[in-house]
Amino acid sequence: MGAALLCSFVLLGESWAQQPAQTPTPATAPGAAQTGQKTESDKTPEPDKPAKLQNDRIFWTLPNFLTVENASSAPPMTVGQKFELVARGSFDPVEYPYIGFVSAIGQAEDSEPAYRQGWGAYAKRYGVAFADNTIGNFGTGAIFPSLLHQDPRYYQLGTGGAFHRFLYAGSRIFVTRSDSGNKQFNFSELLGNGLAAAVANAYHPAPRTLPNSISIWWTQIGSDAAAYELKEFWPDMKHKLHPQSARM
Repeated sequence: MGAALLCSFVLLGESWAQQPAQTPTPATAPGAAQTGQKTESDKTPEPDKPAKLQNDRIFWTLPNFLTVENASSAPPMTVGQKFELVARGSFDPVEYPYIGFVSAIGQAEDSEPAYRQGWGAYAKRYGVAFADNTIGNFGTGAIFPSLLHQDPRYYQLGTGGAFHRFLYAGSRIFVTRSDSGNKQFNFSELLGNGLAAAVANAYHPAPRTLPNSISIWWTQIGSDAAAYELKEFWPDMKHKLHPQSARM
Protein backbone atom coordinates (compact mmCIF):
# COMPACT_ATOMS: atom_id res chain seq x y z
CA MET A 1 0.00 0.00 0.00
CA GLY A 2 3.02 2.31 0.39
CA ALA A 3 3.44 2.48 -3.38
CA ALA A 4 -0.22 3.38 -3.75
CA LEU A 5 0.05 6.21 -1.25
CA LEU A 6 3.14 7.52 -3.01
CA CYS A 7 1.23 7.53 -6.29
CA SER A 8 -1.53 9.65 -4.80
CA PHE A 9 0.78 12.68 -4.66
CA VAL A 10 1.29 12.78 -8.41
CA LEU A 11 -0.37 16.01 -9.58
CA LEU A 12 0.09 15.89 -13.35
CA GLY A 13 -3.00 16.75 -15.38
CA GLU A 14 -4.22 15.17 -18.57
CA SER A 15 -5.02 17.20 -21.69
CA TRP A 16 -8.43 17.01 -23.33
CA ALA A 17 -8.69 15.61 -26.82
CA GLN A 18 -9.81 18.12 -29.41
CA GLN A 19 -13.13 17.51 -31.11
CA PRO A 20 -12.96 17.17 -34.92
CA ALA A 21 -14.32 20.12 -36.84
CA GLN A 22 -17.54 19.55 -38.72
CA THR A 23 -17.55 20.17 -42.45
CA PRO A 24 -20.50 22.00 -44.04
CA THR A 25 -23.02 19.90 -45.95
CA PRO A 26 -23.03 20.66 -49.68
CA ALA A 27 -26.41 21.65 -51.11
CA THR A 28 -28.17 19.29 -53.50
CA ALA A 29 -29.39 20.77 -56.76
CA PRO A 30 -33.19 20.88 -57.02
CA GLY A 31 -34.69 18.16 -59.18
CA ALA A 32 -31.44 16.26 -59.37
CA ALA A 33 -31.84 12.52 -59.84
CA GLN A 34 -30.53 10.28 -57.13
CA THR A 35 -27.41 8.51 -58.27
CA GLY A 36 -26.87 6.29 -55.25
CA GLN A 37 -23.96 8.42 -54.06
CA LYS A 38 -24.23 9.72 -50.51
CA THR A 39 -23.74 13.34 -49.67
CA GLU A 40 -21.78 14.39 -46.59
CA SER A 41 -25.02 14.63 -44.62
CA ASP A 42 -25.99 11.07 -45.57
CA LYS A 43 -22.74 9.48 -44.51
CA THR A 44 -22.67 7.64 -41.22
CA PRO A 45 -20.29 9.45 -38.85
CA GLU A 46 -17.17 7.51 -38.03
CA PRO A 47 -17.15 6.23 -34.46
CA ASP A 48 -14.45 7.25 -32.06
CA LYS A 49 -11.34 5.15 -32.31
CA PRO A 50 -11.64 2.27 -29.84
CA ALA A 51 -9.41 2.46 -26.83
CA LYS A 52 -6.66 -0.12 -27.00
CA LEU A 53 -5.73 -2.41 -24.18
CA GLN A 54 -2.37 -1.35 -22.89
CA ASN A 55 0.60 -3.42 -23.93
CA ASP A 56 2.23 -1.80 -20.95
CA ARG A 57 4.12 -2.70 -17.79
CA ILE A 58 4.04 -0.87 -14.47
CA PHE A 59 7.58 0.19 -13.61
CA TRP A 60 8.40 -1.36 -17.00
CA THR A 61 8.14 -4.82 -15.45
CA LEU A 62 4.72 -5.79 -14.00
CA PRO A 63 2.05 -6.68 -16.60
CA ASN A 64 -0.57 -3.96 -17.08
CA PHE A 65 -2.68 -5.41 -19.88
CA LEU A 66 -6.21 -4.96 -18.47
CA THR A 67 -6.07 -1.16 -18.35
CA VAL A 68 -7.72 1.44 -20.57
CA GLU A 69 -5.97 4.81 -20.52
CA ASN A 70 -7.38 8.19 -21.57
CA ALA A 71 -10.73 6.82 -22.78
CA SER A 72 -14.19 6.73 -21.24
CA SER A 73 -15.31 3.64 -23.15
CA ALA A 74 -14.02 0.69 -25.15
CA PRO A 75 -15.59 -2.12 -27.20
CA PRO A 76 -16.78 -5.05 -25.06
CA MET A 77 -14.47 -8.01 -24.57
CA THR A 78 -15.37 -11.54 -25.59
CA VAL A 79 -15.14 -14.42 -23.13
CA GLY A 80 -12.08 -15.65 -24.98
CA GLN A 81 -10.36 -12.28 -24.68
CA LYS A 82 -11.01 -12.14 -20.94
CA PHE A 83 -9.41 -15.54 -20.37
CA GLU A 84 -6.59 -14.86 -22.81
CA LEU A 85 -5.49 -11.60 -21.19
CA VAL A 86 -5.76 -12.96 -17.65
CA ALA A 87 -3.65 -15.97 -18.63
CA ARG A 88 -1.16 -13.70 -20.37
CA GLY A 89 -0.72 -11.64 -17.20
CA SER A 90 -0.80 -14.53 -14.71
CA PHE A 91 1.87 -16.56 -16.51
CA ASP A 92 4.00 -13.66 -17.66
CA PRO A 93 7.74 -14.34 -17.05
CA VAL A 94 7.88 -11.42 -14.62
CA GLU A 95 5.27 -13.05 -12.37
CA TYR A 96 7.63 -15.85 -11.32
CA PRO A 97 10.33 -13.69 -9.69
CA TYR A 98 7.59 -11.43 -8.30
CA ILE A 99 5.97 -14.41 -6.55
CA GLY A 100 9.43 -15.43 -5.40
CA PHE A 101 9.91 -12.04 -3.78
CA VAL A 102 6.52 -12.24 -2.07
CA SER A 103 7.34 -15.74 -0.84
CA ALA A 104 10.68 -14.55 0.54
CA ILE A 105 8.86 -11.91 2.57
CA GLY A 106 6.50 -14.58 3.88
CA GLN A 107 9.49 -16.73 4.80
CA ALA A 108 11.12 -13.85 6.68
CA GLU A 109 7.86 -13.09 8.52
CA ASP A 110 7.29 -16.82 9.17
CA SER A 111 3.82 -16.70 7.63
CA GLU A 112 2.08 -20.08 7.67
CA PRO A 113 4.21 -21.23 10.67
CA ALA A 114 3.34 -24.86 9.93
CA TYR A 115 5.76 -24.72 7.00
CA ARG A 116 8.63 -23.72 9.34
CA GLN A 117 11.89 -22.66 7.64
CA GLY A 118 14.31 -23.94 5.01
CA TRP A 119 14.23 -24.35 1.23
CA GLY A 120 11.43 -26.90 1.41
CA ALA A 121 9.31 -24.45 3.38
CA TYR A 122 10.12 -21.69 0.88
CA ALA A 123 9.02 -23.93 -2.01
CA LYS A 124 5.69 -24.55 -0.26
CA ARG A 125 5.17 -20.84 0.35
CA TYR A 126 6.01 -20.15 -3.30
CA GLY A 127 3.47 -22.70 -4.54
CA VAL A 128 0.75 -21.39 -2.24
CA ALA A 129 1.40 -17.75 -3.23
CA PHE A 130 1.41 -18.61 -6.93
CA ALA A 131 -1.87 -20.55 -6.61
CA ASP A 132 -3.53 -17.75 -4.63
CA ASN A 133 -2.47 -15.16 -7.20
CA THR A 134 -3.47 -17.19 -10.26
CA ILE A 135 -6.85 -18.36 -8.95
CA GLY A 136 -7.66 -14.83 -7.79
CA ASN A 137 -6.72 -13.38 -11.20
CA PHE A 138 -8.88 -15.84 -13.12
CA GLY A 139 -11.79 -15.45 -10.70
CA THR A 140 -11.86 -11.64 -10.80
CA GLY A 141 -10.73 -11.14 -14.40
CA ALA A 142 -12.21 -14.02 -16.40
CA ILE A 143 -14.56 -16.50 -14.68
CA PHE A 144 -17.02 -14.19 -12.93
CA PRO A 145 -16.77 -11.35 -15.50
CA SER A 146 -17.77 -13.92 -18.14
CA LEU A 147 -20.62 -15.36 -16.07
CA LEU A 148 -21.93 -11.96 -14.96
CA HIS A 149 -21.16 -10.08 -18.21
CA GLN A 150 -18.92 -7.57 -16.45
CA ASP A 151 -15.92 -5.71 -17.83
CA PRO A 152 -12.69 -6.70 -15.99
CA ARG A 153 -10.70 -3.73 -17.29
CA TYR A 154 -9.59 -0.75 -15.22
CA TYR A 155 -10.57 2.58 -16.81
CA GLN A 156 -8.08 5.25 -15.79
CA LEU A 157 -9.73 8.49 -14.67
CA GLY A 158 -6.67 10.58 -15.54
CA THR A 159 -8.17 13.99 -14.67
CA GLY A 160 -8.92 15.92 -11.49
CA GLY A 161 -7.04 16.26 -8.24
CA ALA A 162 -4.78 13.54 -6.90
CA PHE A 163 -7.02 12.80 -3.89
CA HIS A 164 -10.11 12.53 -6.10
CA ARG A 165 -8.31 10.09 -8.38
CA PHE A 166 -7.03 8.16 -5.36
CA LEU A 167 -10.60 7.69 -4.12
CA TYR A 168 -11.80 6.78 -7.62
CA ALA A 169 -9.16 4.05 -7.98
CA GLY A 170 -9.94 2.58 -4.58
CA SER A 171 -13.68 2.59 -5.29
CA ARG A 172 -13.18 0.28 -8.28
CA ILE A 173 -13.10 -2.57 -5.78
CA PHE A 174 -16.85 -2.01 -5.46
CA VAL A 175 -17.79 -0.34 -8.76
CA THR A 176 -17.25 -1.76 -12.24
CA ARG A 177 -18.88 -1.73 -15.68
CA SER A 178 -21.08 -4.21 -17.45
CA ASP A 179 -20.08 -5.39 -20.91
CA SER A 180 -22.56 -2.83 -22.24
CA GLY A 181 -20.82 0.00 -20.36
CA ASN A 182 -23.25 0.54 -17.46
CA LYS A 183 -22.02 0.99 -13.90
CA GLN A 184 -22.54 -2.05 -11.68
CA PHE A 185 -21.56 -3.36 -8.28
CA ASN A 186 -18.28 -5.24 -8.69
CA PHE A 187 -19.49 -8.74 -7.89
CA SER A 188 -16.63 -10.16 -9.95
CA GLU A 189 -14.01 -8.68 -7.62
CA LEU A 190 -15.59 -9.91 -4.41
CA LEU A 191 -16.77 -13.30 -5.68
CA GLY A 192 -13.56 -13.97 -7.59
CA ASN A 193 -11.39 -13.43 -4.54
CA GLY A 194 -13.94 -15.32 -2.45
CA LEU A 195 -13.46 -18.28 -4.80
CA ALA A 196 -9.69 -18.06 -4.35
CA ALA A 197 -10.06 -17.97 -0.56
CA ALA A 198 -12.42 -20.97 -0.57
CA VAL A 199 -10.19 -23.06 -2.85
CA ALA A 200 -7.18 -22.09 -0.73
CA ASN A 201 -8.54 -24.30 2.05
CA ALA A 202 -7.57 -27.29 -0.09
CA TYR A 203 -3.84 -26.51 -0.05
CA HIS A 204 -3.18 -24.03 2.77
CA PRO A 205 -2.04 -25.63 6.04
CA ALA A 206 -4.40 -25.89 8.98
CA PRO A 207 -6.28 -24.31 10.60
CA ARG A 208 -8.89 -24.29 7.83
CA THR A 209 -11.33 -21.97 9.53
CA LEU A 210 -13.69 -19.23 8.41
CA PRO A 211 -11.51 -16.46 9.92
CA ASN A 212 -8.50 -17.85 8.01
CA SER A 213 -10.48 -17.85 4.74
CA ILE A 214 -11.66 -14.29 5.39
CA SER A 215 -8.04 -13.26 6.01
CA ILE A 216 -6.98 -14.70 2.62
CA TRP A 217 -9.99 -13.07 0.92
CA TRP A 218 -9.25 -9.66 2.46
CA THR A 219 -5.56 -9.90 1.56
CA GLN A 220 -6.45 -10.58 -2.08
CA ILE A 221 -8.84 -7.60 -2.16
CA GLY A 222 -6.23 -5.32 -0.57
CA SER A 223 -3.69 -6.39 -3.17
CA ASP A 224 -6.15 -5.56 -5.97
CA ALA A 225 -6.89 -2.16 -4.42
CA ALA A 226 -3.18 -1.33 -4.42
CA ALA A 227 -2.96 -2.50 -8.04
CA TYR A 228 -5.81 -0.14 -9.02
CA GLU A 229 -3.94 2.79 -7.48
CA LEU A 230 -0.84 1.91 -9.50
CA LYS A 231 -2.91 1.58 -12.67
CA GLU A 232 -4.35 5.05 -12.10
CA PHE A 233 -1.12 6.90 -11.39
CA TRP A 234 1.42 4.90 -13.38
CA PRO A 235 0.86 6.92 -16.61
CA ASP A 236 1.66 10.12 -14.67
CA MET A 237 4.76 8.59 -13.15
CA LYS A 238 5.87 7.22 -16.51
CA HIS A 239 5.43 10.61 -18.14
CA LYS A 240 7.49 12.31 -15.45
CA LEU A 241 10.23 9.67 -15.35
CA HIS A 242 10.47 9.13 -19.08
CA PRO A 243 8.46 11.70 -21.13
CA GLN A 244 9.36 10.25 -24.53
CA SER A 245 8.37 6.74 -23.51
CA ALA A 246 5.01 7.97 -22.15
CA ARG A 247 4.10 9.50 -25.50
CA MET A 248 4.75 6.31 -27.49
